[in-house]
Amino acid sequence: MTLRFGISALALLVASPALSQELNALVWCDHADPALVAPFEEKFGVKVNLKEYEGTAAGMAILDGSQPGEWDVLVIDAVDVGRAVEAGKLAPIPAEALPTGDFFPELVMAENNTVDGVTYAVTEKFGYNTIAYDKTKVDPADMADMATLVSGKYDGRIAIYDYYLPVLGLVAMGQGIATADITAESLALLREPLFALKKASKQVADVVSAQTALATGEVDIMVGGGEWVTAVLAADNPNLDWTIPKQGGLRWAQSIGVVAGTTQPDLALEFVKYIVSPEGQAKLATSACYWGMPANAKTGDVLTPEQKAVLRWDEQADFLARAQLYPIPDAALDTAMQDLWTEMLQQ
Repeated sequence: MTLRFGISALALLVASPALSQELNALVWCDHADPALVAPFEEKFGVKVNLKEYEGTAAGMAILDGSQPGEWDVLVIDAVDVGRAVEAGKLAPIPAEALPTGDFFPELVMAENNTVDGVTYAVTEKFGYNTIAYDKTKVDPADMADMATLVSGKYDGRIAIYDYYLPVLGLVAMGQGIATADITAESLALLREPLFALKKASKQVADVVSAQTALATGEVDIMVGGGEWVTAVLAADNPNLDWTIPKQGGLRWAQSIGVVAGTTQPDLALEFVKYIVSPEGQAKLATSACYWGMPANAKTGDVLTPEQKAVLRWDEQADFLARAQLYPIPDAALDTAMQDLWTEMLQQ
């Protein structure tokens, strides 16, 4: 249904901070940082209840098992907004209420956040799946070319992020295949380079395990890593860095929207607006869980020079130009990609 966002209800919220109003949001772990939600709670006199989830399927399952109106806000992978809209999980929101004119142009992502010309979500944060490394253990110049990873020079010193979509995307780009052009036929061309990468690696691991291995020196390179892996460790381990090789990298992006059926659309929209404001973006970008680039370019006026350096702020124009979005396979191709990944794991 279409929600009406009214001024009177919002004015009442601001004028009555003693109200025991609560907002329930399904989010990723970066939103659980108290420093992010506290200013919003104080301004509106409300309590924001956050539930973390991982993976769109898990988020959809939570919504399916909930009562109408139980959830107000949803954070979701940008490429899955259409899926959530199709399932009736997101409500339309007024595009004119969102500061997308201040966004990095590539991050407006209207093709992801709108359906049939109607806005359902807004991009809030992005980053890259690329190559992270310890610059004291490897030659940074080598990281500019993905071919170096399977040259033999770094055998046994590599961790691979255990997520098939971004890593297969990186392998495809290394073969000159755009992520949007991966098909059942071209997937066969990825088998040999994927297996070569696995042979050169020490481990295929989840985020925490791979990050830990990189931080402790168990490995020197993480394929699939990026600022979201190294930034939170920068203060304690400034030797960790990341780059996008000449073949390119993958750009991930997350969006935020209002859950269909919410009983408090005004408050939910205000939370969305806060998250994409420069103040909210600065806190989200440097969340204790993981860092990432803010979609709102005006956040650069709020971040410190040190924070911008870690995020590689001044290099974003080049990075955005050379990054591609995640593969978006249909069901058959997705199954084939997972089968190839499983075969690789068993080698």
